[in-house]
Amino acid sequence: FSEVLIHGLVRDSQGRKMSKSLGNGVDPLEVIEEYGADALRFTLVRGGSLGNDMRYYPEQVEASRNFANKVWNATRFALMNLDGFVPAATPTDFSLGDRWILSRYQRTVERVTNYLSEYDLAEASRAIYEFSWNELCDWYVEISKPYLSGKFGAEVKYTTQWVLWTVLDGTLRLLHPFMPFITEEIWQALPH
Repeated sequence: FSEVLIHGLVRDSQGRKMSKSLGNGVDPLEVIEEYGADALRFTLVRGGSLGNDMRYYPEQVEASRNFANKVWNATRFALMNLDGFVPAATPTDFSLGDRWILSRYQRTVERVTNYLSEYDLAEASRAIYEFSWNELCDWYVEISKPYLSGKFGAEVKYTTQWVLWTVLDGTLRLLHPFMPFITEEIWQALPH
């Protein structure tokens, strides 16, 4: 191999190496059954910095499942408001909120691209998590609600739909290597 990525071990919550003799191992199939494969995968990627061991806590997997639910719920909101939306020409008159989320999204793309080129999967996943949870789901979804209602006109509604669709589509593409199952399911439901 021309390049090799060395990752740390997954240890128990007390920092001990997992082993059958200690009885501190975790059955990944049971974790997947309870929280989902994407939640486990995202937890392992997000928790492991380059070359460092990580401690396994079930609460981390639960937090990753909650993150997946947050993305799912934001997508359900988007799909309700993208009914009849057909992606066409790029709008030219963006609101302050539209410009803000587009700039934050572009910054996240650059950060994730840089982290991935350095094989820093943990930081790449953290950047996607922070953007998705704090900026897209918590802020832009709330900011967009009055504009999506249509009371500001059809052009404003289309612009907001276009921005929501563009950012959500791109975010799902960024998140796909880390949470492939949920992102594929959601992406297939988006207008194309």
